[in-house]
Amino acid sequence: METNNFDLKEHPHSRLNILTGDWILVSPHRTKRPWQGKVEATQANDRAAYEPQCYLCPTNKRADGSENPDYKGSFVFTNDYSSLLLNTPDGGLNDDELLVASSQKGICRVISFSPRHDLTLPQMQTAEIRKVVDVWQTEFEDLASYPWIKHIQIFENKGDIMGCSNPHPHGQIWAQNSIPVEVAKETQQQKVHFEQKGRSLLSDYVALELKRQERIIFENEHFVVLVPFWAVWPYETMIVSKRHITSILYFTDEEKDALADAIKRLTVRYDNMFETSFPYSAGMHQAPVNMGEHPYWHWHMHFYPPLLRSATVKKFMVGYEMLANPQRDITAEYAAEKLRGLSEVHYKAKG
Repeated sequence: METNNFDLKEHPHSRLNILTGDWILVSPHRTKRPWQGKVEATQANDRAAYEPQCYLCPTNKRADGSENPDYKGSFVFTNDYSSLLLNTPDGGLNDDELLVASSQKGICRVISFSPRHDLTLPQMQTAEIRKVVDVWQTEFEDLASYPWIKHIQIFENKGDIMGCSNPHPHGQIWAQNSIPVEVAKETQQQKVHFEQKGRSLLSDYVALELKRQERIIFENEHFVVLVPFWAVWPYETMIVSKRHITSILYFTDEEKDALADAIKRLTVRYDNMFETSFPYSAGMHQAPVNMGEHPYWHWHMHFYPPLLRSATVKKFMVGYEMLANPQRDITAEYAAEKLRGLSEVHYKAKG
């Protein structure tokens, strides 16, 4: 509850990320300043359905010489240039607790969402996205069968400014023998809340957001889509399952349908924001595997898009944000209002 004359919409303040314990500085008064920063030309995002030189298109050769099958749905393969390797030997370095390193072993897979070179998730049909959700679930189950794997990260980098090396729409799954930093933070925060309240952290958070209706974009039967109170990126969002469930492994058919629906409706809104193929990094956070039970974990999916004012003006993490903590100008409430008001019909489909 706000106190005295303090106003979240007007005054600088810090917000707590309850999932990580980190803080963000919010400066809403700065939205009144004129913009004289960098502006770039909008890049065309029209592509052919098939690209002969693309290493993800059906029947084409990849960088390592392998030939893709003539696939009709999604296609999964081990990354030809994996960041984690299956045969990394165990070991590490510890020199007086000052020089510390530990070997990392893992499996990196690529998922081509569709044989179509030109179809991003928001341009695919919901039924096609559902098939991608099925692949995510199947891959999670397969990777979790390796007893040494502890964390499975399903994610997508959309757009070249997010480091995407190939425009053919695809995602990745990295599975490794340790728990990454952000997931470790979320594990601890959720565990503490569950032990104190007997309920999942995100169950309580979503219930409060649904009550206040300030940052909700939309909901369907099984998922809530919102701008988190502590959002860092201008139009950052989360998809949270209404049911307290620890991982995608346990989604029912109805929940998988609803997740596909939520992804479609959200990403179409993103593209409609500036009528461009909206870039983002997105990924699921879910319970570790092969480490016992984690009843406090609650499945959710983060979307981190960098665009701020237009299709060409991006948010950068610089200066204070690199040296102290993240900062934003537009509030989470403003971002939610903007996203909530956008059409769910893709701008390219409006004729």
